[in-house]
Amino acid sequence: MRRSLVVGNWKMNGTLASAELLVKGIIAGLGENIADIAVCVPYVYLPKVSELVKNTALALGAQNVADKSSGAYTGEISAAMLSEFSCKYALVGHSERRSYYGDTDESVAARFCQAQEQNITPILCVGETLEQREQDQTFAVINAQLDAVINLAGIAAFDAAVIAYEPVWAIGTGKTATDEQAQEVHRYIRQYIAAKDQAIADKIQILYGGSAKPDNAKGLFAMPDIDGGLIGGASLDAESFLKIYHSI
Repeated sequence: MRRSLVVGNWKMNGTLASAELLVKGIIAGLGENIADIAVCVPYVYLPKVSELVKNTALALGAQNVADKSSGAYTGEISAAMLSEFSCKYALVGHSERRSYYGDTDESVAARFCQAQEQNITPILCVGETLEQREQDQTFAVINAQLDAVINLAGIAAFDAAVIAYEPVWAIGTGKTATDEQAQEVHRYIRQYIAAKDQAIADKIQILYGGSAKPDNAKGLFAMPDIDGGLIGGASLDAESFLKIYHSI
């Protein structure tokens, strides 16, 4: 039985003071340990949040990781640096990184590998744009995104990874994916992995990252191949984030 996972992605939001309040609010409301839970915070808040989550059920994650281990890469943060703050997770290939900052399938695969070299679990984000969906390219796009990692790291690397499906067309567009639409792609991803390694496919957590909110989380999480969520805006409010968590 796969354990569910809910991950908050704060993106470029918050202050040091609001980060502290938010984390304390989440920890206070966790209650029974029903699923894994984490927050991916801006780099500059990692030291503070690392202290706050120590010895709690709330895990820490980063929103990205460099595709190199060290060197003359101004502005980048390496996996080794993240590990010093007990980062358990790192997002790689988030749709905003791919769209705004030029992350390619190949560079995302390199980030994935860098995270794993420091025992950080990469959360590999995959998904299609509205244009790609309308052209029936959803599965081809996801194949390419998964294959880039498989070609570099091998299918066994997914034994220590998480996948998040982001229907880019349903994020901030007013369009929403139905529970069944989300499940269809999650099932496809699991079957794609299963064709290469059934044991890994049975185990891997696949999260939904398409604007999940307290009012739609329960239906999404009830789908057989959806193992939780990568939560954006709703993770910036402790009450909303906890409602999603308790929808598991």
